[in-house]
Amino acid sequence: MRKEVVGPSQLLAMIILFELGTAVLVPIGLESGHAVWLSVLFALPGGVLLYLVFAHLYLQFPGQIISGYTRTILGPWLGWPVSLLFLPVLLYNGSRNLREAGDLLITASYDKTPILIINSIMIIAVMYILNKGIEVFARTAEIFLWIVIIMGCICILAVIAAGLVEYKNLFPLHMSDYVEALDSAYPSIWIFPFGELMCFTTILPQFSRSRKVKKTGMVAVIISGCLLSFTHAIEMAVLGENLYSRTTFPMFTTITLVNVANFVQRLDALVMLTLIIGVFFKLTVYCYAAVAVASDLFKVTDTRRLVIPAGVVMLFSSFVSAQNYSEHMNDGKAFLETILPVFCAVIPILLLLIHLVRRRFGLYR
Repeated sequence: MRKEVVGPSQLLAMIILFELGTAVLVPIGLESGHAVWLSVLFALPGGVLLYLVFAHLYLQFPGQIISGYTRTILGPWLGWPVSLLFLPVLLYNGSRNLREAGDLLITASYDKTPILIINSIMIIAVMYILNKGIEVFARTAEIFLWIVIIMGCICILAVIAAGLVEYKNLFPLHMSDYVEALDSAYPSIWIFPFGELMCFTTILPQFSRSRKVKKTGMVAVIISGCLLSFTHAIEMAVLGENLYSRTTFPMFTTITLVNVANFVQRLDALVMLTLIIGVFFKLTVYCYAAVAVASDLFKVTDTRRLVIPAGVVMLFSSFVSAQNYSEHMNDGKAFLETILPVFCAVIPILLLLIHLVRRRFGLYR
């Protein structure tokens, strides 16, 4: 069977769509108030450095995913259980993305449809494309990135043309605002969404040009970070700090206010489609990462055999983990503050440091 490969432009498209994912869907950096857009920019350098950690580990262990070089660095007795812990984290966080997409659709249009039905349709699409292979998924991302960019430009131009943007909601910035923005950036925004790039440690072995892995990823992270900052700045400028912090989906609320000459209205569909595309690609990457880790640990040669079990676990986890959206967000906050930083930042950084020490003193056999 021919090895599947991912090109530079495809990797760039996947990272951008993954980073946008749910990060444009929910309010982030609430601790920074009206300087939320600044918090994203503050977290961006840390996100780039974290990606470089992932890329360097990939270059040191080409052909291995994170569970593979974890066992190589820590040894099989410690490395295998540590690698196994990645599996529930990936499945749970993927199910959270699925839940947020379902809640958005129910809130916007499908209030009479059970969340199980909505989430089932989306997870079936995820399982279908993963059964086609990661190369097909990468080519799909390359196409949909342009669709998202076009729809995003239309929505932003409509918001500006409607005269909804109030720059006074973004400024002035005092010294206390900079401090709050920095506190909000680390570790909150640094981990979500930048730290979640840990999932791409399972995709990088399929990258066709290893020499460009750092440059391509850095460009993608910077582009996605700037897009996130600009998007949340627009939302904050339109809604204001009070409404932005209280609304469930700020982007959707923002676009519902558009009214240009009583003619251009009801652009909700474009926003919903943009968010569904972003969530779909983020969910697919999480599902692929979980499948890749499970296949590596349990020596499953055909990874596609695990796609359906992983999808079913994500589906049922998405609506049994929390009774309502408020409980879902509270659980997510605790997960973001305690567990996710360990697997997205602490363990990869420790792996890199241990590897450098072992290589320096010749401790590899």
